[in-house]
Amino acid sequence: MKTITFEQLKLSNEMLMAIADLGYEEATPIQAQAIPLLLEGRDVIGQAQTGTGKTAAFGIPAIERLDPKSKKPQVLVLCPTRELAIQVAGEISKLLKYFKGVYELPIYGGQPIDRQIRGLRRGAQIIIGTPGRMLDHLNRRTISLDDIKTVILDEADEMLNMGFRPDIEKILNRISRDRQTVMFSATMSEAVLKLARTYQQAPETVRVVHEKLTVPSITQEYFEVTGQQRMELLGRLIDHYNPSLAIVFCNTKRRVDNVAEKLASRGYLAVGIHGGLTQRQRDSVMKKFRSGTADILVATDVAARGIDVGNVEVVFNFDMPNDEEYYVHRIGRTGRAGKGGRACSFVMHRDLEVLMGIEAYTKTKINRGSLPSVADDKPKTDQTIDKIVETLKKGELATHTQRIEGLLDLGYKSVDVAAALLSIAEARPKPSPKPSVRSAAPSAQSKTYSRPKTDRPRGERSKTSRNETSGRKPFKKKKY
Repeated sequence: MKTITFEQLKLSNEMLMAIADLGYEEATPIQAQAIPLLLEGRDVIGQAQTGTGKTAAFGIPAIERLDPKSKKPQVLVLCPTRELAIQVAGEISKLLKYFKGVYELPIYGGQPIDRQIRGLRRGAQIIIGTPGRMLDHLNRRTISLDDIKTVILDEADEMLNMGFRPDIEKILNRISRDRQTVMFSATMSEAVLKLARTYQQAPETVRVVHEKLTVPSITQEYFEVTGQQRMELLGRLIDHYNPSLAIVFCNTKRRVDNVAEKLASRGYLAVGIHGGLTQRQRDSVMKKFRSGTADILVATDVAARGIDVGNVEVVFNFDMPNDEEYYVHRIGRTGRAGKGGRACSFVMHRDLEVLMGIEAYTKTKINRGSLPSVADDKPKTDQTIDKIVETLKKGELATHTQRIEGLLDLGYKSVDVAAALLSIAEARPKPSPKPSVRSAAPSAQSKTYSRPKTDRPRGERSKTSRNETSGRKPFKKKKY
């Protein structure tokens, strides 16, 4: 596709300055296709995954078309999760840098509604919210949609998968038909197309072609394993590649909890995130991961939507995804900004057909990986020694020096103490024997990943995808 600069898209000076500050030099394919149509006021249905610049694709024209003199809501963006709503609001805020008197306001469950009501009273032209909390405000009559000119459904497929269709329809039916309706979706399912046929008027379809869905800079490999081998393989590969940041994808909330807990028990700095956590717990998890306090994030596909963290070096597919496009979403978390990345998929016998489908869809050959040997881990030792040298240069070791002197007083040689510390730094603790399910008491670590009680505000639906559940109905015990 021909390269298009933002200057060619006939944007305002305020927008061009904001884009320049963000460091964008040229429009991405989805932006080049969508922005001209949206500026004309056309309805658009776009197919694009995370990392393609879709937020700017709908955010730029939405900002350009609103009336800055009116403080009433004119643009409504609906998102499936709190995290995505917060991220979209953050991106739009950056684009609004030079637009005086124009404000965005995220509205989502988990935040005090009084704070949102105060924000609405101050005035905000762009509302980014989740369907449940939007309905809550409509029922309270704390928000008016009478002046909405543009409605954007971001991650429409996920909102439908999560059961939000009734809420979406209630919201759309309260907005004038003389509006611009925009939908962005990672997949073009029949449910998405049906919604488009019902609420859009002669929509234009734009999409990123499949040949560009995967990034050449990402090394993709798979490992044939049994279910029992996956944890051992995961630890081995983490030790070998020693990533600064890594994401482990699982298909269910229970698996996320289990994998995160096992990694933590083995000495890894791992945290888990899924739709069953409260907003405070999610924020805490992401704060640890972004700051590097935790370097391994275990996540479900839905919980990972909206997470934008750079420098992720390796993505592990602990469970193979249920959809080919989810695979693209997952590995797109690494190899960003022209950097190299790696994606390791754990394939059991039943997953071989899924692997073949992914290869056909992405038009990419995924090579079979080989388990690294001990000799391959020599670079890791070199890295550890380099870190030791850096620490020695910085100094500030008085507290630790006193402890080491205590060991020397016991008769140990300094070189032996140093060798022992290096050995500890290089080795991960062996996992403790698996306790009996009946007799094991909950540990402090397990409490970290236990399923929390929901504290959803009134009107907010559960942010849980079908991909995060087992699909089985709960079994009720009969009383005799």
